[in-house]
Amino acid sequence: MTGSYDPPQEEIPVLHADHEILVVDKPAGLLSVPGKGPELSDCLIERLKVAFPEVLLVHRLDRDTSGVMVFALTPHAQRHLGLQFEKRQMKKTYVARVAGRLDPPRGSVDLPIAVDWPNRPLQKVDHLEGRSAITDWKVQRQGDDETRVRLYPQTGRSHQLRVHCLALGHPILGDPLYAPETAGEYSRMMLHAEELRLRHPNGGAGVKFRAKPPF
Repeated sequence: MTGSYDPPQEEIPVLHADHEILVVDKPAGLLSVPGKGPELSDCLIERLKVAFPEVLLVHRLDRDTSGVMVFALTPHAQRHLGLQFEKRQMKKTYVARVAGRLDPPRGSVDLPIAVDWPNRPLQKVDHLEGRSAITDWKVQRQGDDETRVRLYPQTGRSHQLRVHCLALGHPILGDPLYAPETAGEYSRMMLHAEELRLRHPNGGAGVKFRAKPPF
């Protein structure tokens, strides 16, 4: 984590709530769960506990990423959703603005990722020690010096989209870790979890939740 922690204080948009699951639109700059130390205690799940004291964690988004997150409201739902993530049954779509013109208009990155231990929390491409990581992409539109792209992670490694975009030579704009030279030019990291498709824990029906990118 870079810089002082000054999370946004806006109200958390609730996209859906029922007796099993809670879906929200996480703002950029807010931790999903508490960090180490009292100064990092303010986070999404703690704020949600005020209205939903039974809320349970299923997955995380990076502090600087915004977008759709699902939480469980029962232990059954937590197990059910956790298995969907583990079996790669969740379908996630992200929107990003990246540096440069990304060509071709669609493709896939298959590069293993591991912790960059001397430079934690950074991750890195590591063909010897890394875990399999796959990301598909589809260009939405391009300018002379940036590309808006949809990203479809097939795996869920830490910082996967950020590392894969960097490996393509097109880092995500405003990324304080992997493109620090652009961080001062943008109010936030240009990465948003736009859509999440899953099976509802009560009956298994397919459901889809979306949150429009704020950039």
